[in-house]
Amino acid sequence: MEISVDAQTRNARILIDSFEHEFARLHFRSRRMIEFLPIEILYLNSIGTSAPSNQNSIGESILRSAATIEQTFGGITANLWDDPFEWTLPENLATSERVIEYLGEVEETRRRAFLSFTSDADLQKGIALPSGDIQPLVSIILQTLVRASDYQGRAIAMVKNLSDERVSWANIQDVLR
Repeated sequence: MEISVDAQTRNARILIDSFEHEFARLHFRSRRMIEFLPIEILYLNSIGTSAPSNQNSIGESILRSAATIEQTFGGITANLWDDPFEWTLPENLATSERVIEYLGEVEETRRRAFLSFTSDADLQKGIALPSGDIQPLVSIILQTLVRASDYQGRAIAMVKNLSDERVSWANIQDVLR
């Protein structure tokens, strides 16, 4: 009996499934915001203009959230740790359709990585980072989830503070559920 319990424990995917659920929620909320918000609002800065500011726009924050995920899981699956900064610029993703397409590509990269994890024990494996440091996979995934959530939270806060007759906070709350 003890052997089967140990085998079940080794093959458990409790943490993996929890992480997967949280990343899927991030993807869902980002996609819903892009679908809901008019494109002309997406790249406005915090003062309501398309001019540069110290704060990212709603769209830029959503893209930075996705880029964080893409960088980590591209690094884990293909050892490509490049920051996807250049291809996530608003000039390259100027329509809602292009942003949604990019979000789908990021989600597919993330899903491929999660399919390669067979049990929670895999999360203890050390991963070599570009800096040369080695960190446990669980730490890298957790840091990515926190950073991606932070960027998305900034986007949600900007939507909440947006005063535009085309977007109401009550409507966006319904969209994000």
